[in-house]
Formats: sequence, structure tokens, C-alpha cells
Amino acid sequence: MKKYDFDTYIDRIGTDCEKYEDLVRVFGTDRVIPLWIADMDFATADFIVEAMEQRMKHPVFGYTFRPQCYFDAIRGWVERHSGWRIDTSWIAFSPGVVAGVTFGMLSCTKEGDGVVIQPPVYHPFGNTIRNNRRRVLDNPLVQDPATGEYRIDFDDLDKKLAEAKAFILCNPHNPTGRVFTAEELLKIGELCKKHDVTIISDEIHCDFIFRPHKHIHIASLNEDLAGRTITLIAPSKSFNVAGFSTAAAIIPNAERHAAYQAEVDKIHIENGNIFGSVALKTAYEQGDEWMEQLVDYLQGNIDFVYDFMTSRIPSVGCYKPESTFLMWLDFRKWGMSQQELNQFLVEEAGLGLGDGSVYGVEGTGFQRLNIGTPRSVLQRAMNQLLEAVRKHGL
Repeated sequence: MKKYDFDTYIDRIGTDCEKYEDLVRVFGTDRVIPLWIADMDFATADFIVEAMEQRMKHPVFGYTFRPQCYFDAIRGWVERHSGWRIDTSWIAFSPGVVAGVTFGMLSCTKEGDGVVIQPPVYHPFGNTIRNNRRRVLDNPLVQDPATGEYRIDFDDLDKKLAEAKAFILCNPHNPTGRVFTAEELLKIGELCKKHDVTIISDEIHCDFIFRPHKHIHIASLNEDLAGRTITLIAPSKSFNVAGFSTAAAIIPNAERHAAYQAEVDKIHIENGNIFGSVALKTAYEQGDEWMEQLVDYLQGNIDFVYDFMTSRIPSVGCYKPESTFLMWLDFRKWGMSQQELNQFLVEEAGLGLGDGSVYGVEGTGFQRLNIGTPRSVLQRAMNQLLEAVRKHGL
């Protein structure tokens, strides 16, 4: 069995890398350790790189289509990793998960309709709802002050779904790291059936599941959920290939599938790009062992940050995520405004984290930390934070 290397630091400067080369715009300086945007610093798996190189040897890059083996690769990956048996006819293309969420929303709503989201949540959801003249209906997750775990307020969800045509589910949830249980998902399904609401499920982080948790595709739970759900997945987070702009929508209901495809066709974006197809197919056919080792490494990173923070910086709330390569840190005990907190982390600690307030007002006082990086980088980041905390007596 090959052992993959996640410890080697790779210099990404000079590759038009947003995470490293857009720091001045985001933080006002490039003198920070970038742990913000959700892409990892690990080398893309060698078998994907080799597949790219092999395709590059052919000197013609004309119009392309997605062959049956592309769809078979998606079907095989989903079944091996979740047990959900899908038909390849259910699969549709998207250049990204957020684009797929948007196509799904447009396919089942009209201007002025309500769309439910669960803040603190990935901010492009709210943006695409507003940009397309729909109404954002917030169903905030509720945090347990003792454990830090987030739960769904089902009474409020019931009320919000009564005003909605669509519900954007983020499972695993970004940024909190929750993996919703079968019981929670079935309850969501009951309420969406009650109010005849379409579920658009962003499951891009579903490959990052930490023991003992288990990810369940909501559409796999029963016939009604399969019929009302548009599921979005992609290799972009899992294999660090976001630059290839390739994702998949899984839509069992034929009418919903046709409506989704009509939105894709409206803007003539069906073709995608040839290398994205090669990357997805290769990742899903050959990536099982790489993914298993990556998740183990990320679990080690989470354990390191959690142990460091709870033992040395207990004034910051730190909780182990059930999924994702993101940690949701609670700085509210410091008593700073969000602007003061952001400024402190940049200027005093030299850290570029994800501003929690962009995920909704519920994220005020929080920061999102990307742990998808060599452990040595996290060690340096934690030491810089500790030094700043000690200097200012926090």
C-alpha cells in the first residue's frame, strides 16, 4: 500500500493561487499565514496528475463530451462510500456546487419566492438567493453552550418552510462541521413534504467524515426524499481540484432533472472542460486509498489544534468538527468587535482566518480555521496565536 505525503510544504506562490496571492486585498497585508479559503495545501494526488499528463500528450483539445465511464465513476464512488445506489441517468453536470445550487433553485422557484438556509452557513447561498431576486429565510442553527454542537431548530424550520419553495441544506454543514443524523434528515424530509418544498443539498464535504460519524445522503432515505431532492457533490474539496470547475448533480426525479438541465442549457454551460472530466473520473475511480489516508491526517490536525487550544488558549472555544477540514473557533469571550478581532488576528498574530461574520450574524465573534495544510504550518500558526494572546493577556 502506497503511503501518501501530506507533511511536505508546497510553495504555491506564482500559480495565481487565491489563497496565497490575494492576501493584500483580503487582509490588507501578505504577512499572514493563510488559513482562510477552503482549499487544501496538499499536492493533488499523483494518479490525477498522471492522468492530466497523459491527456496532455494528445495535441488536440477540441469539443468533448462526457462518456459513460464518467458517469459510472460517479455512481461507483457514491455507492462505495455511502451505500447509496444511484442510476447514471440521474446525474447532471455543473461547473461547481454553488452553480448547481443556483441551477437547482432557479428550476423550482420564481422571483420573490422564499428559500430557507441555516446560518451560520456558507455565504454564497445567501448571495445567490438575493442575486436571483428570491427571499432569504433564515433558520439559524442553535449552539449548545456546553458542548459547542449545533442543532436544528425544527419549530422555526417548520414556520420558515411554510413560506418557502426551496430549502438549501448544507450537509456536512459549513462552517460548523455538523454531520446531520438520519433522524434529523428524516425530520427535515417530513417538514419539506408537509410544505411541498424542494431540497437542494450541498454535500461537497461528504468525503471528510471523522469517526464515529457517518454521512447519509438525504435523498437515499426514502422515495419521497429522493423525489424532492437535488444533491450536489464534487471532487473539488476532496481531491483539491477546485480549479477544474467540475461537479455533479444527482436528481432521481425525471421532471426535476429536466427542469435543472433546462437552467444549465439556458446559459450554454453544459460542455464544461476536458480536464475537469478527466480529473473527476480519475479521482472517483482511483482515489479511495488516498482519501482514507487524507481523512486520517486531517483527524490528526484537528486533534492537534483542539489539544493546543483547550490546554493553552482556553479563552477560545474550540470544538472538533464531525466533518470538513475546517474548524469553527469561538472568540466571543475576548469581548472584541468583529473588526477588532479580525485586526488583532492579522496584526498581532499574523494569521489570515475566515471572518465568521460573513456566514451570517450568527457567526459574529467566530473565525473559520482551515486545517487542510501540513501540520508544521498549523504548529507555527498556533504558536503565533499563543504569543499574541500572552502578550495581550487574553
